[in-house]
Amino acid sequence: MFTVEEACLVVVDVQGKLATIVDESEVTIQNASKLAQAMQVLGVPVLWLEQNPSRLGGTALEIAQHIQGQPIAKMAFSACQEEEFMTALKATGRSQFIMTGIETHICVYQTARQLKEQGFEVEVVADAVSSRTKENKELGLEKMKALGILPTSTEMILYELLQRADHEHFKTILQLVK
Repeated sequence: MFTVEEACLVVVDVQGKLATIVDESEVTIQNASKLAQAMQVLGVPVLWLEQNPSRLGGTALEIAQHIQGQPIAKMAFSACQEEEFMTALKATGRSQFIMTGIETHICVYQTARQLKEQGFEVEVVADAVSSRTKENKELGLEKMKALGILPTSTEMILYELLQRADHEHFKTILQLVK
């Protein structure tokens, strides 16, 4: 079970024009934004990535406005190949990673795979990831599932983190998922 004490959200490359042209872009951005807002409320750290930002642009404002600090720029498809990401990851002290972002079959998949290979627990938020085509999203999710990286949903992971209806932040999170 994912917990507030061990979880960390990884937001992968929801940037520029690409963020607006992926399959179901509005839903993906909206759910990634809900996740970022919820993590802020719950005190769960967020690692925020941008692929080649000088060419692809910055993270969608709907998400970026809810994340503290600066994004980690990367050129590798897997963030695990970037020293700055690995340093930030270790600094969180967390062992559970919740994946959101684009593209499911490239950067989300490769990062999730390498995190899993390093012994971390990883889940991918199926309604908060996307690719340019639905088929590539589905293939990315299937390959991750085959590796033991289970899919979850925005609502499912948030309620898993809360665990109880009497959690101090339940009403705030409830408003986000409505």
